[in-house]
Order: sequence, then C-alpha cells, then structure tokens
Amino acid sequence: MIRTFLTILLLCLATTGWSQTDQQKKLEQRKAQIQKEIREFEALLQKEKTKERSVITEISDKNAKIKLSQKLITTTSKQTKLLNDDMYLNQLEINKLNRELKVLKEDYAKMIVQSYKSRSDQSRIMFILSSDSFLQAYKRMQYMKQYASFRKIQGDEIRGKMQELEQRNTALSTQKQEKQKLLTESEKQKQALEAERQEQEKLMKLIQKDKKKYASDIKKKQQQTKDIDRQIDKLLKEAIAAANKKTANAAGTNKKTAAAAAAASPNKIVLTKEGQLIADNFRANKAKLPWPVEKGYVSLPYGDQPHPLDNKLKIHNSGVEITTEPGATARAVFAGEVMSVQIIAGHKTVYVQHGDFITIYQNLSTVNVSKGDKVALKQSLGTVYTNPSTGKTIIKFVVLQNTTYLNPQSWLNM
Repeated sequence: MIRTFLTILLLCLATTGWSQTDQQKKLEQRKAQIQKEIREFEALLQKEKTKERSVITEISDKNAKIKLSQKLITTTSKQTKLLNDDMYLNQLEINKLNRELKVLKEDYAKMIVQSYKSRSDQSRIMFILSSDSFLQAYKRMQYMKQYASFRKIQGDEIRGKMQELEQRNTALSTQKQEKQKLLTESEKQKQALEAERQEQEKLMKLIQKDKKKYASDIKKKQQQTKDIDRQIDKLLKEAIAAANKKTANAAGTNKKTAAAAAAASPNKIVLTKEGQLIADNFRANKAKLPWPVEKGYVSLPYGDQPHPLDNKLKIHNSGVEITTEPGATARAVFAGEVMSVQIIAGHKTVYVQHGDFITIYQNLSTVNVSKGDKVALKQSLGTVYTNPSTGKTIIKFVVLQNTTYLNPQSWLNM
C-alpha cells in the first residue's frame, strides 16, 4: 500500500515537473516577444527624436513604454515563481535520494561485514559439504551465487543513486543561479519602470494648465473613433450580405446551402464545407498567427483602458493598434479571400475573410489587393499610413467572428 502511494506521488511530481517546464518555455517565449517589442519601440523612438514631437505624443509614448515594462516585470515574476516551485520539487527529490542512499549504504555495510566474517574459501566449502543432501548442497551453491550477484546489484544501485543525486544537486545549483539572474533582471526592470513613471509625471505637469483643452480634444477623438467603428460595422454587414449572396449563387444543386445563404441575416456568414474547414483551421491557429506587420510594438491594446492624459476618460479600442516603422507593409495574418476594400476616415481598410472569421487592416495609405482576391499567409496587402504631423505609423488590426469583435492579442503570436 505504502509503495503504491509513493509511486503515485512520484508520478504526480514528475507530471508537475514536465508541466512547469512547458510553462517556463512559454514564459521565456513571451518574455522574448516583449523584449523584442521594447527594442523596436526604442529603435522607432530614436528615429522620431530628429522630428518635432508634441508633449501629447511624448506622454503617449511613455504610457506605451510603461505598459511594456509592466508586462515584462509580470512575466519575469511568473518565471521566478515557477522556478521556486521547481527548486522546491528538486529539493524534495534530493531529500528522498539522500534517505534512500543512507538505507542502501547501511544495508551494504552490513552485507560487507557479514561477507568478511565468512570470507575464507574453506568456510564456503564447509558450508556446502555440511549439506544433508545433494539437493541442499546445490541450493546452497545457488544461494552463494545469488548473494554475490545481489551484492553487485546493490553496489550498482548505490552508484546509480549517487550519480542521480549529483545530477540533482547540479540542477539545483543551476536553478539557484537562474533565480538570482531573474531577481537581478526584475530589479533592473523595476528601476527602469520607476524612471519612466517619473518622466511621465514631469510631462503631465506641463499640460495641467491646458487640461480642459486636452480633455475636449480627447472626447472629440473618441467620438471620431466611435463614428469609424459604426461605419466599419455598416460596411461589414454589407460585405457579409455580399458574401452570402455569392455563396447562394455558387451553391448550384445544393439547395440547402443556397436557401440558408439567401435567408441569412447580415450578422452571420453562411459557410460551405470548404468555408467551415477554413474557419476550423483559423480557430486552430489561435495565439499562433503572425503580426500584421513585420516589426512594431502594441501602442494601444484591445478593449477599454484609461486615457494616458486623464484616468477618468476611457479609451475603447475595437482592435489592437501597432506602431511600426514608416513604409511598413501590412500583411495577411492567415490565408483567405478579400471581402472588401474601403476608404474610412480618409485612409484605406482591407477586410479578409477566413470562413466565418474576418480580419480587418485599417489605416493604410496604399492597397495592392482587390475584392475577391485570394491572399496567402503574410502576403502584402498594402502600405501602412504615416501621420505627417506626429511621424507615427500605426496600423489598427481587428479580428471578428461574423460581427462579434474578438481580442486580437489572443490570436496573434504575442
């Protein structure tokens, strides 16, 4: 019963260890991505330093840098916690090995003493000759062979345990060094974050006297964003209706698909078998999709967050905004078909259909695809617009299933 319990416990510990190793790999990949974003942020910032920049732009940049730094600190903290758990499990295994080794050595010592007492060849011969029968003599000979073999096995087991213990101690030492490295990294990240916050506070003080004016501008921009979102929703429904009409016309003898497409609402795409396969494939690639630009950092995440100038004001973002370098190419994150190309707020927008999933690429200055075109993974869709007044090159990327907005950051490899 006790042996069964110990076996189950060891299996659980091993499974936990494997799971944590996988989590550590994922966290390391996540940290590498955040560090890449920070490097690209700093590289873009260096290029922009030659241009005249407003205080608002400076504050916005500081806010983006602070968010990136916070994500990096959180990821490092998670790595440290997992490493602590690994070290704890490793120490438990070392304690267990030490106990087992102690018992093995004690048993082996007793065996050596006993062997020493009966070490002479004469004693062994007399032990065999004193047998009552030939069968007993044979059994005694076999016993002596098994005893010698057992000694060898036990010696091998001790050597194996000692080797495993040495490996565990080496691993623990490496983990302690890695933990110290993570703690040092975390401290540097916290110091850098504090410096960024102090810089942001200085900038905020500069605009306090004009806060009402800035608040008015913010609300105006928020209204513009809402208007753009409403326009996208309208155009999206038109594109879905056109896609369903196309499906109905192409259904041919499949009366069921044709009828469903003809009767469908503008909020849902009717899928053919091929469309369903594409949608399933898109779904299977969640968190694995490439970015819609080759380089850049997330300057405005998805959802609601406080405005960097006024915490009382909320910013709603239906997608994710990625700041990239001037002249950057927008690229398809997945193979699909261009549903529509529209001009919204003076800039071009591309809709790409992937079954009943749709990806939208906003704020393009040029487009090199047309409605109905088949696009491949990472194929160029056009050039991202650069705002001449701010020098910023920002693409807004949106992911939907039918007309339901999804968090793009959950779909991209971030």
